[in-house]
Amino acid sequence: MDMLKEFLNRRFFGIRAREILITLVIYTVFAFLYHVTLWVNRMGYKDPDDHLFDMEYFVLCKGMQYVIFFLLTIPLWFLNFRWLKNWPLLYKLLLHLVTLPVFVFVSQRLYYAYAEAMGYWHLQGSGQVWDIYIPGLFYCFQFGLFHAYQYFTENQKKLKLEGELRNAALKSELSAIKAQLNPHFLYNVFNTINASVPAENEKTRHLIAELSDLFRYQLQASQEEVVTLEEELNFVQKYLALEKERFGDRLQIELNVDKNLYSEKIPPMILQPLVENSVKHGLSSLIDGGTISITIFKDGDKLRFEIADTGVGAKDKSKLFEKGVGLTNTRMRLQKMYKTNLEVIDNHPQGLKIKFSI
Repeated sequence: MDMLKEFLNRRFFGIRAREILITLVIYTVFAFLYHVTLWVNRMGYKDPDDHLFDMEYFVLCKGMQYVIFFLLTIPLWFLNFRWLKNWPLLYKLLLHLVTLPVFVFVSQRLYYAYAEAMGYWHLQGSGQVWDIYIPGLFYCFQFGLFHAYQYFTENQKKLKLEGELRNAALKSELSAIKAQLNPHFLYNVFNTINASVPAENEKTRHLIAELSDLFRYQLQASQEEVVTLEEELNFVQKYLALEKERFGDRLQIELNVDKNLYSEKIPPMILQPLVENSVKHGLSSLIDGGTISITIFKDGDKLRFEIADTGVGAKDKSKLFEKGVGLTNTRMRLQKMYKTNLEVIDNHPQGLKIKFSI
């Protein structure tokens, strides 16, 4: 049973095996019903040379007609649902006004040529109109099903994403409530600790002050929709400076950002989780450490971000989103706010690179 489920969920060219199987069942049922309709239409008349209801005729002749339908449908399906998948639905429906008559004409010609070559009977004279009407009707039926199924699956994905976003938002709200446990008290604690550190430990005083700045920015970010790129980069650099105190020379940092972009508005706390992921899962386990680079540039009206590390990398990149909430929440925020995806690819010569645009 498990093997059957695994096979039915296996994808071929992006299509599940069960979807292909259902399509073949629909074709078989329609071929049989069309065959029966032709036989009934003859009012039971049968001459000695009439093999209309023979199994051989059904399989090798009428069956071949639907095989032709299927083969012609494949490129049209890829055209509508793969190559032109980003077209508006209205444009796709208008495209069917062109592909429908092509489908009907080509399928009829191919079927008649096959039937005559094999010595099988096919509709003659005015009756040939049925071999125009039926393929046209079948075309409308099957592509109506395809469009309805695509709408259903996309709607299910949307509902699932909205549910995940609601859960993430709820977790974020709970985290924010926990984080706002009297911030003035926390500031006072930082100041108290700082004041208790001997003057000769100036470095420790500096680290506590940097940590206090990080906390202050996080509270500010929870109350604002957007911040400037400069503010976000200052926050990330403070975070990396603290990490560098821990890693020493094992951590190298590269920042490739044109200062002309510093005034750009971006969501707060969008970079730090990605940088933290690179440090925690990419470099921390390496004895020699590595380099984290942040590259931001303008591409048309898009602001493009690349966070790369020379760490251990990952064979199964999908599992990166299971290790913590940072990557997952950032991906959801980008999908919700900008309808854009978080792309994780291999960095060269080693490590990972995270890319996105807004």
